[in-house]
Amino acid sequence: MKNADKKRIIGILTISALLIGGMTVFSCAGSAKSADAPFASSYDVVVIGAGGAGLSAAVSAKEAGANVAVFEKMGIPGGNTVRASSGINATGTSYQKAAGVEDSVDLFYSDTMKGGYNKNDPALVRNLAEKSASSVDWLVSMGADLSGVVLMAGASVKRTHQPTGGVKVGPVIVGTLDKEVEKTLGIPVFYQTRVTSVIARDGTVTGIEVTTADQKKYTINAKAVVLASGGFGANNEMVASLAPDLKGFATTNHPGATGDGIGLAEKVGAALVDMAEIQTHPTYAPGKEMIGEAVRGQGAILVNKKGARFIDELATRDVVSAAILAQDGGTSYLVFDQSVRDSQKVIDDYEKLGIVIKGDSPDALAAAIGADPATLAAAITRYNQAVAAKSDAEFGRKNMARSLSVAPYYAIEVLPAVHHTMGGVKIDVNAHVISGSGQSIPGFYAAGEVTGGVHGGNRLGGNALADIVTYGRIAGTNAAAGK
Repeated sequence: MKNADKKRIIGILTISALLIGGMTVFSCAGSAKSADAPFASSYDVVVIGAGGAGLSAAVSAKEAGANVAVFEKMGIPGGNTVRASSGINATGTSYQKAAGVEDSVDLFYSDTMKGGYNKNDPALVRNLAEKSASSVDWLVSMGADLSGVVLMAGASVKRTHQPTGGVKVGPVIVGTLDKEVEKTLGIPVFYQTRVTSVIARDGTVTGIEVTTADQKKYTINAKAVVLASGGFGANNEMVASLAPDLKGFATTNHPGATGDGIGLAEKVGAALVDMAEIQTHPTYAPGKEMIGEAVRGQGAILVNKKGARFIDELATRDVVSAAILAQDGGTSYLVFDQSVRDSQKVIDDYEKLGIVIKGDSPDALAAAIGADPATLAAAITRYNQAVAAKSDAEFGRKNMARSLSVAPYYAIEVLPAVHHTMGGVKIDVNAHVISGSGQSIPGFYAAGEVTGGVHGGNRLGGNALADIVTYGRIAGTNAAAGK
């Protein structure tokens, strides 16, 4: 059976079922490949994880001439990347120029450092900003539509690139990369194959050990290993051990984001950074879906149960999350009109989930959500006046894309949920994994949410996709070259 056919069959399984078996078991002993193994006994580069960072690394390594294989514990590709809603940040792109947006590497850098409370690694952030446009160009060259440019919280200008009309960006990027990996380049991806150990000999990483779905164990040798296994946002026990206030929080993450890769890296001496820096996303529809930040960027406001506005909706995610938690019941409503809905087609997906509440007027919407009609109407009126005056005297919102004046009106109930783990394995600008002694570990590279240092104390929306693609590309290219 071809690997692509296996993927289609496995894809119908529930993701949660794939997590049965508990935490990763670490070992350094290995056995030779058995005759019935579905993969070769050695590759130039092996990639751990088939999310956005792993797929980017695999494509880049193959483009650089390496023999590559990807190992993924889940049954389908995408990881958290496929859940991304709003877009990928980049500066100096042709799309920004066409939209009349004046941006720069320095501005991208300063926004990201400020958003992360200057806890970020400056070299990693500078490198990200410098290479962000080429990452967008690279995705577009493979067929991705990233022609829309919108504003996200914490950004000084429109920098977030998304598909035309505000279609959900994650599936576009994952679909583009997955097609390139399996169909265009023929890179094998082995699903339901859990990496149980990264093998190091004399301080150099030389391969991995894996366990397949039928519990068979194999050793795969490699000249280089790229760790791209994602973060730990779905592992609340681990989250709460680092940030006790988040115990019991819901998560926007996919079920496989359990932090296994961090343990793998630690076992071979990798240093960890910023592990307690864990971000909540303020607009999660309970039990359903994260509502992309671009909806707020395009003009939506937040109101409490009474219908009153209470925060600059485009403040950083930690600030908005704290403000929502301070409201009655720790929840709020994202309110917008038809013009916002028309600008973000992803809202159609939210409606299919049954989470979008509709009212033909502000009063009708207030009745539908149980708010006070006069309070909600006043909140919308004052916001529209602020848009007209280009000054939000109440909450200091600087970017107001449009007034909310086109009926019907909509609301989605939202609350904060664990979203992104900023900490992880320490890397340098070449995506080398750094040891506890401060030296790079030969043969070992990492990219994406499994790493720390890029985002500091708070991640700006749109920077995660920029991070995974940019550092995924760097990791793959350097792993193939052995540098």
